[in-house]
Amino acid sequence: MRIAVIGVGSIGGLILGALSTTNHDLVAVSRAERALGLSAEGLVLHHHDGPIEMIPPARFEVVDTTVDQEASQISGSIDIAIICGKSRDTELLGRIARKILLPSGMALTLQNGLGNVEKLTEIIGKERVLGGSTTHGAWKDDSGAVHWAGFGNITMGSLEKSSPGQIETSLIQAFEHANLKPFWSEDLNSSIWIKAIINVAINPICAIAGIENGMIESDTYLLSVSLAAASEAAEIARYKGVDFSDVDIESRVIEVIRSTANNRCSMLQDLMSGRRTEIDSLCGRLTQEAEEFGVPVPVNATLYALVKAIETANGVR
Repeated sequence: MRIAVIGVGSIGGLILGALSTTNHDLVAVSRAERALGLSAEGLVLHHHDGPIEMIPPARFEVVDTTVDQEASQISGSIDIAIICGKSRDTELLGRIARKILLPSGMALTLQNGLGNVEKLTEIIGKERVLGGSTTHGAWKDDSGAVHWAGFGNITMGSLEKSSPGQIETSLIQAFEHANLKPFWSEDLNSSIWIKAIINVAINPICAIAGIENGMIESDTYLLSVSLAAASEAAEIARYKGVDFSDVDIESRVIEVIRSTANNRCSMLQDLMSGRRTEIDSLCGRLTQEAEEFGVPVPVNATLYALVKAIETANGVR
């Protein structure tokens, strides 16, 4: 099987590095300095349990989208395209995936935020898109090395079918071999919303306060804000028909905080680097959804405003 990872940042680098232990052909679709670094030096992965793995550049093919904007050099050759890039780039990433996939190929999104699956189905087709989320924690240091800072799992599913087909099963097996702990969800919509709830409960707080995930639990006030943000998001999900009757949202949030305690979330990394965050597809999107139902979400609205203010102060537009 030929697998492409589109967007080799923190989570993309973790996925690429973990899959390097399998016997599948790998392609890293990245851009500019990141693509050059992967081509010249390969990938350094600091595992969550201690060891440092040096993955040589020969282990994967690299496509630089600043040179080949739609990755035409690998057109029609990919079985699975794993999309890990920022939600603001979903339309571009979807076009790249459509270009490089085989007619029978599938795209899996592991992006943060709401609306990515819907956008990708418009570009690639509902029957060829898998939605997913991960609770693995990762951050990238200044040298480009990826730190697997929290061990979690990958949940994936389809809007079209309740059980995995042949290619989905092959991907699950690849993830299992890579120790990424995959699960198939029969209710993709619920899985996407649970991930979004966890994101709004952790990412903006850590980004605003400049802290690692685990520090939320050590501060009573921050934890109360985190759980309040999660509660608001869960309420909007229920208005949209998502059933959380068998899910303890508070316990799930705290579990992820603990399992990724040493992780610098992607939103914090973006602010530290002066980049635009994914707050629009998280608290921003949630606030818009809440307005449609006439439901107040003051915590998420405040978190959204604060992150946008920091972006403005950083000169990000």
